[in-house]
Amino acid sequence: MTHRSRLAGFIIDCNTDDLDAAADFWSRALGCSIADRDAGDETAQYQMFGDTPGDLHIEVQKVAHPSRVHLDIEADDIDAEADRLERLGAKKIGFVKRWWVMEAPTGQRFCVVRMKHPEKGGAPNVWND
Repeated sequence: MTHRSRLAGFIIDCNTDDLDAAADFWSRALGCSIADRDAGDETAQYQMFGDTPGDLHIEVQKVAHPSRVHLDIEADDIDAEADRLERLGAKKIGFVKRWWVMEAPTGQRFCVVRMKHPEKGGAPNVWND
């Protein structure tokens, strides 16, 4: 079976009580606007950036764990992409809401999320499973 995937963007995880200040800092540091200060839901607080380089999806997220940056890989079949990445040496940490949290062989965490706008940004990679 064939599926497609590509780099979606970056999530800036911030262990902070002031997500507005964190988003303000990162938007100014990266030269982006804040497109949506209320991009989260009832279980998570996010702020989404606009005017990002290469139309990358960039968000600031309030977290309870230490601050870090993680990347998202988007795919039209998240299970197939997570399986492909496992074959490359990554491991599945857990399924959260609608995405896989994964860990690279070198320890970095990242997520595999559903592809929302395949027509935007760079062409996705095509994988033949």
